[in-house]
Amino acid sequence: MKRKKDDRIMEKKTVAERQNPKIFLSGSIRGGRQLLETYRFMYDALEEAGAEVLSWHVADPELEENESKMTEQEIYARDIGLLAKSDALIAEVTVPSTGVGYEICRALIRKIPVLCLHRSDAAVSSMVLGNPEPSLEVQTYSNEAALNEIIVKFVRAL
Repeated sequence: MKRKKDDRIMEKKTVAERQNPKIFLSGSIRGGRQLLETYRFMYDALEEAGAEVLSWHVADPELEENESKMTEQEIYARDIGLLAKSDALIAEVTVPSTGVGYEICRALIRKIPVLCLHRSDAAVSSMVLGNPEPSLEVQTYSNEAALNEIIVKFVRAL
């Protein structure tokens, strides 16, 4: 069966889009910034894997100072707008966070693939660990090498 030119163009576009997937990186902000270095590592790993990190502010060490100049509504609108443009969400869920949980839920409702990552010693919510949603994947990591491997594999599968 002969394919139409439009089909070939669409196929090429889909392949091109996969080369630079847009990722929403989610991590605790007000719940605690003790994992900032992990968020920075994740950001770098995503960039090296060829992804575009839309929510780069999560890995910004000056985030709290910058967000103090924004209203709650501006922060919400920014994050929901970025999530709507994302091909996937990657959340670090070691530190409990209402905001991260909300972003995960919004992504799942929109059928956006979600990867939740946590340290092996974390007490992660049953709402994440017990969730049967097929577009949700939960992985444990013990070091940066394992974290990098999980991230790269997820991005390449998009």
